[in-house]
Amino acid sequence: MKRVLSCLLSLGLLAGTAMAADPPPAFESQTPPPPPDYGRAATWAATAWAPGASGALPGNVGKLATAPDVDVFYIHPTTDRSVTRWNQDPADKAVNDWTDASVIARQAAVFNTCCRIFAPRYRQATRLGFSNMAGDGQKAFDLAYSDVLRAFDLYLKRDNAGRPFILAGHSQGASHLMRLLKDRIDGSPLKDRMVVAYVIGVNLSEGDFPRTYKTLSICAKPADTGCVIAWNAVTPDTDLALMGKANAQRFVSLYGDVPGKEPVCVNPLTFDRDQPVAAKDLNKGAAPGDPGEGPVKALVAKSVAAHCDKGFLVVDADPALGLKPLPGGIMHYHDYGLFYADIQTNVRVRIDAFVKR
Repeated sequence: MKRVLSCLLSLGLLAGTAMAADPPPAFESQTPPPPPDYGRAATWAATAWAPGASGALPGNVGKLATAPDVDVFYIHPTTDRSVTRWNQDPADKAVNDWTDASVIARQAAVFNTCCRIFAPRYRQATRLGFSNMAGDGQKAFDLAYSDVLRAFDLYLKRDNAGRPFILAGHSQGASHLMRLLKDRIDGSPLKDRMVVAYVIGVNLSEGDFPRTYKTLSICAKPADTGCVIAWNAVTPDTDLALMGKANAQRFVSLYGDVPGKEPVCVNPLTFDRDQPVAAKDLNKGAAPGDPGEGPVKALVAKSVAAHCDKGFLVVDADPALGLKPLPGGIMHYHDYGLFYADIQTNVRVRIDAFVKR
């Protein structure tokens, strides 16, 4: 159990648990890094004009989108593992290089065959930020979110020009996306321009609809648009009861111990809420290997089966993929990569449906 709790903490899935015996420095004792100037190209990991690692193609096979009509605003997960500072300095080259190799190339790049990609660098909460989420840790997350919000607002004003857009995030990035959906999309005219939102690897609950989100809904069918998709991948030996209890904490703190605590699970092999179980034959292509270990290798089809159970996506991945779960069987690092080609194929379906509507 200790290994699972430690892993949940490191992923930001369990709030309010101490990280170490020594008390962390007070948030106010550190001067935050200067806020990124999103008018400068260096403060973006990817833009339509400088795609960077988001232009990677798995195994150098495929074709980048030419003159696409849809944008993706992508928010990366935690990539700064510091336990001494609260927030990353976006000018930290070592962290940025790791971010580009581990997630921009393996998550944001999923959308490079359909869309222009915009991915801001931001003062992300570090691993230290996951301690004391009711206090200083929350302050670190709030600072990080303030950057994401400014980047999104500038993107809309300077770059979007009224185009349809997709929102995507993972882990910490998905937690910021949850706030962005509430603050900027839900109930606003922007909802009519949002094709879909991928809120992956975070504790989004069934009961958030319509408690938190009044006009947004969970995507129920493969061609649904203006809706939200979520999943958390785990292995068959994961303690789902323990995971569910940890994930429910945020929901209970907001709404009490009422129905709706179960995490949202949309199976990315079917993208159909009426088909929560899928065999490996449906898998269009998974990315082998661990994030950041060189270029993304060629995708392997028919290598992952998946089914939703108690709100979690239980996956059976071919050992030949070489994917290492985290303690407790958590496949957090592979939430996107396991379904790389499946997401690529389905997002095209949703874009086509959006255009027709």
